[in-house]
Amino acid sequence: MFTGLVEEVGSVEKLESLGDAVRIAVRAPLVTSDAKPGDSIAVDGVCLTVVEAAEGVFTADVMRETLNRSRVGSYGAGTRVNLERALAAGARLGGHIVQGHVDGRAELISRTASEHWEVFRFSLPPALARYVVEKGSIAINGTSLTVSAVGEDWFEVSLIPTTLRETTHGELAVGETVNLEVDIVAKYVEKMVGARVNPHE
Repeated sequence: MFTGLVEEVGSVEKLESLGDAVRIAVRAPLVTSDAKPGDSIAVDGVCLTVVEAAEGVFTADVMRETLNRSRVGSYGAGTRVNLERALAAGARLGGHIVQGHVDGRAELISRTASEHWEVFRFSLPPALARYVVEKGSIAINGTSLTVSAVGEDWFEVSLIPTTLRETTHGELAVGETVNLEVDIVAKYVEKMVGARVNPHE
């Protein structure tokens, strides 16, 4: 489990094809400082299991399902990525509960700057629209953010300078895609309400 609070921006060193999967190598001195095989690290919001970690670089295998749902398959050498280690027991939950299971992708439609923040508008995939509400939580490339506005096929988040500076969001260009993970609480509520409405289904 993660919090959506990015610890470090790392860079992809290489992607190696494994047939129906890829092995990714990411340079990240901070998150590899105590990493060992079997640990979980979120890469742009995708929970990956460390295969090896040495000299500031960790490797992980990415299966086909993850490649289909996320933007990992579009990475190349030098791609910068948001990184977070799994939440330690007893640590503060500063963001929201993030599983590292990407639900889909969205496209950055526009960036609108103001004096103290910047509004990002993203496309909203129809299959995820029911889980996205104003003032609700959403993870974008692994960053816990608050939805500031929602339309029929779009949603917005407002980012402060610290977030723009300490994550890859400040580098996003209109037309680029991002990984989305909706709030898991919304999914559970939907499941429980559905069970009450249709108790025999």
